[in-house]
Amino acid sequence: MLAVARTIGEHLGEYKVVMTKSTVPVGTADKVKATISATLLARGAQVEFDVVSNPEFLKEGAAVGDFMKPDRIIVGTDNPRTAELLKALYDPFTRNHQRMIVMDLRSAELTKYAANAMLAAKISFMNELANLAERVGADIENVRNGIGSDPRIGYAFIYPGIGYGGSCFPKDVKALERSAREAGQEARLLAAVEAVNDLQKQVLFGKISRFFGGKLAGRTFAVWGLAFKPNTDDMREAPSRVLMEALWAAGAKVRAYDPVAMDETARIYGKRADLALCKGASEALEGADALAICTEWQEFRSPDFSRIKSVLKQPVIFDGRNLYDPAFVAGQGIRYFWIGRGEKLSA
Repeated sequence: MLAVARTIGEHLGEYKVVMTKSTVPVGTADKVKATISATLLARGAQVEFDVVSNPEFLKEGAAVGDFMKPDRIIVGTDNPRTAELLKALYDPFTRNHQRMIVMDLRSAELTKYAANAMLAAKISFMNELANLAERVGADIENVRNGIGSDPRIGYAFIYPGIGYGGSCFPKDVKALERSAREAGQEARLLAAVEAVNDLQKQVLFGKISRFFGGKLAGRTFAVWGLAFKPNTDDMREAPSRVLMEALWAAGAKVRAYDPVAMDETARIYGKRADLALCKGASEALEGADALAICTEWQEFRSPDFSRIKSVLKQPVIFDGRNLYDPAFVAGQGIRYFWIGRGEKLSA
């Protein structure tokens, strides 16, 4: 937890506001207040203060923009005076439209967990549908467009892929599930969201293994994209790690490239004979049996397909982010496997 003690404006004198900004279990603010009160009492000090839950909703790679133009500002407090002070603090960022929502402390703490868990649930639901689409011969991209056109559903977070990662979704889903257990409730849906995500991270390796008949030892695979999402070097819980580690366990080598996560990859894995960190996407293809795509970086969206075909030992792409049009790729003489379309359709 990040607890920031600050005096908001000189006119407040000794009045202090303690703000909890990051994701914390429900009830944390009450514990913080009790701890501060007990400490002040032990010291014989009298300081007027209040504790506020003010969860952040910042996306990695877009944090500054999210802060400057927030879609909502959640403030948890039972003190009207504190709510007005926070409103004054945030006014420069909400001039066009008042976006502050004031609620009680515990509701604010739960709101942060609920938001991330809801988004994670949308991702896992779409990945579950994608796996079903492959079995019944449907195209998940058509399904996505069909359901996304419903304004009650929308298009955000319904893109199928190889699972979510990062520091927030995995941690918050697990934490909310744990909080539910501690409160005497079995959160079955949350458990399913995480279980589906863990399995989805193995899908790309499964496709690769089936294509090569399980004979991966001695082969080399190019991997494009290592960060858990574009515009960050964060590899925490990244699907690329699951894929690379599975390939290594099967006796294969990896030639990897990511626009910004190369240093982080080196920090995590160090030097190893079965990992080559390449300076570019084209270099990663050299000597590789096939290409796997784990992160939807912009620079991967319009590759030189003729080079891919000529350099790879076998012209085949395993796309974990559905970047390309299957008919176009097939027209380039490349076999293309993606998420949510049966292999017979994508071959």
